[in-house]
Amino acid sequence: MDKVTVGQDYVKSLLKPRDPKAYKNSFGHALLYAGSLGMAGAAILSARACLRSGVGLLTICSPAYNNDILQISVPEAMAIASDDLYANTDLSRYNAVGAGPGLGQGYSQAAILEKLLKSSSYPMVLDADALNIIARSRYLLEYIPAGSVLTPHPGELKRLVGQTDDWDNMIQKAKALAADNGITVVVKGAPTVTISPAGRMYVNTTGNPGMATGGSGDVLTGMVLALLAQGYESEQAAFIAVYIHGLAGDMAAGKLSMTAMTSADIADSLPQAWLQMTETL
Repeated sequence: MDKVTVGQDYVKSLLKPRDPKAYKNSFGHALLYAGSLGMAGAAILSARACLRSGVGLLTICSPAYNNDILQISVPEAMAIASDDLYANTDLSRYNAVGAGPGLGQGYSQAAILEKLLKSSSYPMVLDADALNIIARSRYLLEYIPAGSVLTPHPGELKRLVGQTDDWDNMIQKAKALAADNGITVVVKGAPTVTISPAGRMYVNTTGNPGMATGGSGDVLTGMVLALLAQGYESEQAAFIAVYIHGLAGDMAAGKLSMTAMTSADIADSLPQAWLQMTETL
């Protein structure tokens, strides 16, 4: 099938039960490169979603001036200064790498992102400013590790594939981007569509307009990163995260309204969403 409608039963059938004998390293170690001056909140939202999606260990890479707020806001995560990572880009202890939320597009961010792309032998999830940096320096496309996941909204996608106002044409261009680079592309929208390198489309069935709020994509990035670190195949990690992200958004809207909900409410609703999806595992 070239097109799959993603529903609850399908997602449940793919979720892995937690091994009773497991310990934290059993569920992967993720590295999240995120945050800049005035944008630590994006890193926090993404990190909280990653931790709420089953990752064993999480290290946040951000400028040193963000360290205090990150350590206070996400005490479960470790932190490393971005300058230190640039000086020693050893990714051997990580199982997946995420980059982009609140990152900024300056020279230093682009230089660190390039080192991460060239150093990672594991899949990456790339969002927001990571995508904008790549769109501006297109040679970086060839360094994206195979199996990586890109999560653009339509504006970011247009910067990568060219201007288009036609949804069907945008999807076709996203398919070409996925096929040409061996990656999975998540086109965020209503509905969100996940496209595999082979051209298979996974059409999501959860979510609501209340999720059109700043930080919602940062939450999704953290979720995809957590599933990649746990060993899910890239396209499964992408559409599973999209489905449960939307489910958490629906739960947040049910409690708070689509008007009043925020992206933090989506992250806060993840435990309820995961409970609904895993209660029979």
